[in-house]
Parts: sequence; structure tokens; C-alpha cells
Amino acid sequence: MREHLGFLKTSSAVVKIAAWIFLLLGLSGSAAIFFDIVPGYHRWMGIVILAVYAFFFFFLFLIAKIADLLVKIINEIKKE
Repeated sequence: MREHLGFLKTSSAVVKIAAWIFLLLGLSGSAAIFFDIVPGYHRWMGIVILAVYAFFFFFLFLIAKIADLLVKIINEIKKE
């Protein structure tokens, strides 16, 4: 497992960045719909879009946290 530590750390950082990008896109898209910048959509669709993107954010962030936890576990096993 030690040979995969670099991959786990890198993938965790990439997934965290992707999660924050999802949240930023969700906030900007839902704000644009909620404030009637985008015509043709109802205001409640902004809240629905924000909820979907927030779910993706938390899901991806949870995956990254699990990868971080796995790296810590591997490092603790290595110390023994």
C-alpha cells in the first residue's frame, strides 16, 4: 500500500478541487436563475439546482476525506 500513497494524496486534492468547483458552479448557476438573469426558468429551479450541486459537493468532499483518512491509517501502520 505504501506505493499508492502519492496517488491517494494527489487524487484527494484533485477531488477536493473538483468538489469546490461544483459548489461554485452551483452557486453561480442558482443565483443567476434565482435573480432572473436567465430567462425561461422559474425561481424555485435555482434552489433545486443549488441542492443538486450541493449534494455533489458533499459527496465528492466525503470521498476526498475518506482518501485522506486512508492515507493517515497507512502512515500509522507504517510507524509500527
